[in-house]
Amino acid sequence: MALVLGIDSSTQSCKAVLVDAATGHVVDEGRASHPSGTEVDPAAWIEALDIATEGLLGRADAVSIAGQQHGMVALDAHGDLVRPALLWNDTRSAQAARDLNEEIGGADVAVDATGSVYLASITATKLRWMRDHEPDNARRTAAVLLPHDYLTWHLLGRKRMVTDHGDASGTGYYSTRDRAWRHDLVELAFGHGVTLPDLLGPNEVAGRTSSGALVAPGTGDNAAAALGLSLKPGDVSVSIGTSGVASATVDNSVHDPSGLVTGFADATGAYLPLSCTLNGARVLELGRRILGVEWEEFDKLALASDPGSAGLVLQPYLDGERTPNRPGATGVLAGLTSATTREDFARATVEGLLSSMDDAVTALVDATGVPAKRILLIGGGARSEAVRQIAPEVFGTDVVIPEPAEYVALGAARQAAWVLSGSDKPPTWDIAGSTTISRQRNDDIAVRYARLREATRDWCNP
Repeated sequence: MALVLGIDSSTQSCKAVLVDAATGHVVDEGRASHPSGTEVDPAAWIEALDIATEGLLGRADAVSIAGQQHGMVALDAHGDLVRPALLWNDTRSAQAARDLNEEIGGADVAVDATGSVYLASITATKLRWMRDHEPDNARRTAAVLLPHDYLTWHLLGRKRMVTDHGDASGTGYYSTRDRAWRHDLVELAFGHGVTLPDLLGPNEVAGRTSSGALVAPGTGDNAAAALGLSLKPGDVSVSIGTSGVASATVDNSVHDPSGLVTGFADATGAYLPLSCTLNGARVLELGRRILGVEWEEFDKLALASDPGSAGLVLQPYLDGERTPNRPGATGVLAGLTSATTREDFARATVEGLLSSMDDAVTALVDATGVPAKRILLIGGGARSEAVRQIAPEVFGTDVVIPEPAEYVALGAARQAAWVLSGSDKPPTWDIAGSTTISRQRNDDIAVRYARLREATRDWCNP
């Protein structure tokens, strides 16, 4: 039996699944935590990788790493770290993003060139921030990798730097239309050129590990999740993790001048436009923590309140927001009265999170022109029963809940199996059973949320 290893190196942790290459059945798995923060020493990722893959890597015939997107790993001419990695959710480069959009000729030009408007999450803006605030570090930087690239480089014995088109498409210096690096945009952002990893196709071999396993190019976490779920046209994946992500697979590159949808490539040779929020499951964690209850009790409280939360509305932009682009925003709670209950607050927390995700889904549908026929709800936040039951009322379409699984790691494993097979298409694996929940859309929830969102447009948003 051939075995493949899929690794999900996310913001919060490293998860590894050892999978039967023929069936997709998980035979073993491991996990390790990452440190918190928006600036991290990548040595912590390697330590977590070693822990999570202990006893697994040596059994694998092929391996692939999916990682958090956009992060900046700067290396000097000797391959040593210049500074700690800046992660996707570090918003210090918000002004750099505004500067780059202006310098390139406006948001429309940025979207046409890269598929994305420059936002604080995009790697190029972090390069500009370093140029302006850490010029000595900028001068020392000779190569720039993404988080998954760095770990793949480590697996390859630091002999070859590679990446894939999916993760590369989130850097701000890659053309989704031409499927190629834009070295001129690196120089625009950074002031000088740097070495970028080799771009590989989704089923190309990057090399081998020290134990002889084939190494796949890997990809970004969102592209890996889509591969793990086998997304089809009309499917919209809504992932509620550290961030909230709505994504769909389409055949052609997407260029959305509003900046709400980033036109990424996927991990199959097609495209994966997505809309991302900064505030995902931590919105639920905030509600649970304020109420002082465990998750089961939180869900019971939320489901005990009526739809609309008795008029209580939460705008969940806790630490800035990306969709819409409000890096300086904070959360807002409106509609409090003397009759507000704990149940109302719990439900308003869930409705606020889901309404934010509905904004992301709406932006995605508008940009692609492909209606959402069903929502596939995944991520840690999807394990909340309140989220599952309330979601159809907010999204207004069938919500499918796949069996809980590590879909990012499974997508990476599927890519590894694809590389191992040498075929033109990824293997077909049966996705675990799922539950479909159907309810009518509650327009009152949508109207109240939209009213609050527009009322706070300029508040705490420099």
